Amino acid sequence: MESKNITTTVTEFVLLGLTQSHKVQYCLYGIFFLIYALTWLLNVTIMATVAVDHHLHTPMYFLLANLAFLDVSDSSVNTPKLLSGLLAQHRVISFHQCFLQMFFFHFIAGALAFLLLAMVVCRCVAFLPPLTTVVDRYVAIMNWSTCTGLVAAAWLGGFLHSITQTGPLWSATTPLLQLPFCGPNVLDNFYCDIPQVIKLACTDTRVAELQMVFNSGVILISLFVILIISYIGILLKIRTCITEGKQKALSTCGTQITVVSLTFIPCILTYAQPYKKSPGDKVASVIFTVVTPMLNPMIYTLRNTEMKKAIRRTLGKMFLSAGKQKPERTVDPKSSNLVFP
Repeated sequence: MESKNITTTVTEFVLLGLTQSHKVQYCLYGIFFLIYALTWLLNVTIMATVAVDHHLHTPMYFLLANLAFLDVSDSSVNTPKLLSGLLAQHRVISFHQCFLQMFFFHFIAGALAFLLLAMVVCRCVAFLPPLTTVVDRYVAIMNWSTCTGLVAAAWLGGFLHSITQTGPLWSATTPLLQLPFCGPNVLDNFYCDIPQVIKLACTDTRVAELQMVFNSGVILISLFVILIISYIGILLKIRTCITEGKQKALSTCGTQITVVSLTFIPCILTYAQPYKKSPGDKVASVIFTVVTPMLNPMIYTLRNTEMKKAIRRTLGKMFLSAGKQKPERTVDPKSSNLVFP
């Protein structure tokens, strides 16, 4: 990239948002505000319940609490800017804030993707033959050390992914930060994202686009393929080995495949190729930045029987001064709750 003689003069970017119609903006504000509030309510409830209920102090629920934290964080990177933009006439974001937004968005979203992979690994471990020893093997392998290591690896993977794409503001070693921005500064979206920002650079951006495709695109496609293959293997195992709760396990697994597809497919279409403006870009952005952080707790956690009981116990202690808790239920080796929270 020949950009040595070009300097960055852009100090802010203008965000066009989702629509220019004021009536539609107010309608969308109400919808997205409810989604954002529900995202916080569901995920904070999960984190608080796991923290205060000693029955849930297990590695599996530790992973689910981390998933809830990442969902809240992921939603909070871009949704507040979306909500404020729907009420503002002039939507701008400073140059440094734009790069911070991109860094944290890819950091948290990358960690979330790797954590979903770690959770599928847990389920695959539980379904390794022979199924009759699933509880002992699951407890032995998926202990606190293993789960803590998986969570740490997910965060590290997200950080390395993001820093390779954008780099922190104090670094000048990545192609994106080396690009000069001296001309147009209008982004046709409600937040800063790498594909559109690259296109605004005043130089040849082919190397930066190839880096984006190789980094984000290859990672997303690889993770998606691994997740789908793992889920297919789990589905086949459920059909042949589980008797009690088979329908619930099949339904939960199918729903999780749907949510994973809803998360990864729009991202793959966005990042696995050089940016080309498309009418579906904003819809895809809304899905993986606003909608899926609300769906994840519903699908991965709140369908779990033990979690629902724990929430009732916690709410009972807080508001109804409930009496003694029921005895802890024993785990059936063939129960779907072990591997499908």
